[in-house]
Amino acid sequence: MSLFTSFSISASALTAERLQLDLISNNLANINTAGTPGGGPGAARPYRREMPLFAQRLLRETGPDGLPVEVPGGVEVTGVVKDNSPPRLKYDPGNPLAAKKGADKGYVAYPNINVVNEMVDMITAVRTYQANVTAFNAAKAMAQKALTI
Repeated sequence: MSLFTSFSISASALTAERLQLDLISNNLANINTAGTPGGGPGAARPYRREMPLFAQRLLRETGPDGLPVEVPGGVEVTGVVKDNSPPRLKYDPGNPLAAKKGADKGYVAYPNINVVNEMVDMITAVRTYQANVTAFNAAKAMAQKALTI
């Protein structure tokens, strides 16, 4: 593994965690975005929680025997998925988005977002980001020491 590979690994993790923090803030900002419970044709659907999908990034390097090998090279975001869990239903018959008929009469659909889960995810993402900044700075300090030799 070259010196710059460690920079690349930390940088990929920083980018991935920044995206996760962006998605968490977007989820929290839309926690009260209402919709109709049925979500039928022409109906306003509530916002759905978004989550990133992470995958290991592999790098091709030449092994000791001269053959190519794949080594871990960081993380990448392969996509953003929407949570398919059902929306929260709140009884609010005065709301213009409340269902007018059927079993959901008077209910308004709100996003399937739990503030506690989002805050736990946010703390985890921030700490992971901080750990990768520390790893990046350590690699940078080692590179600087190597240059002074």
